[in-house]
Formats: sequence, C-alpha cells, structure tokens
Amino acid sequence: MNLDLERYKISHPASFKIADFDPDERSVEKSQKSNIKDLMKSLNDELEILQEKLYAESKHKILIILQGMDASGKDGTVRHVFEGVNPQGVDVVSFKSPSKLELAHDYLWRIHHNVPAVGQIVIFNRSHYEDVLIARVKQLVPESVWQNRFDHINNFEKMLVDEGVTILKFFLHISKEEQKIRLMERLDDEEKHWKFNPDDIKERSRWNDYMAAYQDMIQKTSTAWAPWTIIPANRKWIRNYIVAHHIVKFLKDLKIQLPMIDFPPETYQFE
Repeated sequence: MNLDLERYKISHPASFKIADFDPDERSVEKSQKSNIKDLMKSLNDELEILQEKLYAESKHKILIILQGMDASGKDGTVRHVFEGVNPQGVDVVSFKSPSKLELAHDYLWRIHHNVPAVGQIVIFNRSHYEDVLIARVKQLVPESVWQNRFDHINNFEKMLVDEGVTILKFFLHISKEEQKIRLMERLDDEEKHWKFNPDDIKERSRWNDYMAAYQDMIQKTSTAWAPWTIIPANRKWIRNYIVAHHIVKFLKDLKIQLPMIDFPPETYQFE
C-alpha cells in the first residue's frame, strides 16, 4: 500500500492549502479496501489495549478534536475508530449552538469544562473552532473579534498541553460533491431523516467561505504543541484507517505502562 500517513500532519502551516489535499486519496486503489479493513481491525485491537492501560495508569489526558463540514463523518469516525473500546474512560462531547448559560460566559468556558481528566480520552465532535468558523462565515461577531480568537485558542491549547493534555486535531476533508451525495442519502432513507437539517442547504451555499475559513484556521492554529492532521474523508474506510493510525501512534509514543502493584499476588488464595 503506497500511503504516506505522516504527510497528513500539518507541520508547515504557513504553506498549507486545502486544495493540495485530495479528499478521495486516489493513491489508494479500491482493490485495497479489504486489506485496509484488516489493518483497521488490528488498530481497533491495539486501541482497546492502549485505552485500558491509559485508564489504569491514570497519568495522561487525551483530547481528540474532530472538525469538518456537515456530513464529513464525525459521528462515523467515532463509531468505527473506537469500535470495541471500553466506554469507561472515553467520553464524546458534541458541541451544538451555545445555551443561554454558555452565552453568558466567554466562548471557551464550555470547552474548558469538558477537557479530559487523567486517564481519560475525550472526543470533541465540533469544538471551540466553531468560534472561528461559523462565527466568521455567518458574521456573528466582527472580524476583529474572531481574528483575536486564533491567539486565544493557541494559548488555551498550550496551557492544556503544559498541564499534561495530549491534543489530537483532525480535519475531516470531503468534497462538495461527496457532501451532496451524503445529504441526499439522508433524505432518501427514512431511517436517516433525523440526521437531515434544512439549514444544511443554506450552509452548503457558503461552501467557498467555509473552505477559506478552514484554511485560515489550520494555518493559524496548527502549532508545534497541537498540530492539525487533515484526513481525506470521501471514502469512509480510508478516513477511519488514517484517524485510527494516528491515534494509536500517539498513544504508543506516550509509553503507557500498567501501574505496579505493591503486594505479592501469589500469597492470595481463594476457596
């Protein structure tokens, strides 16, 4: 399989351009789908073991951020990547429109409240980045406000990292054509009607504005302590594999160890 998995990590954000990344990832042939699904199963097994060790060691904190256009597959990524993982110690937080209580505070207040504790993996389905995406595209705040937020976010994430949080940020990159297919599927299938939001059509009309906002976001917030990884998401099996690969690699790099026991287990007998 000719797939350079490390190239998706945005190490040189100043030169990043969304147009340089193929959401189909044509270097991977469809004939390789079965092989990648087998590799995905192995990654699921590794992730299950690593998560258990992470929870038992109770030392590291993992924050996974998923951003992407409507229908880019944030829910599906969580479901497939974390398949079989013990839900104890893993939380998914979905950020919708802020409540009255949340609006009464600064925009990072509801985010900070949900960051992981030791031994936890927390997955953000959307995040504080909505405040430099939707807020910008819909002109909910002046440009001077959302421009300042890039520095706020970088400083906030640096503080989290300094406090022991590992931050993994994934932009799920789909094409406008693939989004159309997925939105139409929600209308054609009764069991998917609940997923469809009429506002999705209005948001789709702002596609170019969103792409400009995402490019700016990645250029200004892919930092040494919390880099972005762009995920080709048109084909779900490739999307899931690349996300799982990066999460497993990051967890392995932490050198997680099961805690040492302070008693001789051979001395205990059960009748």
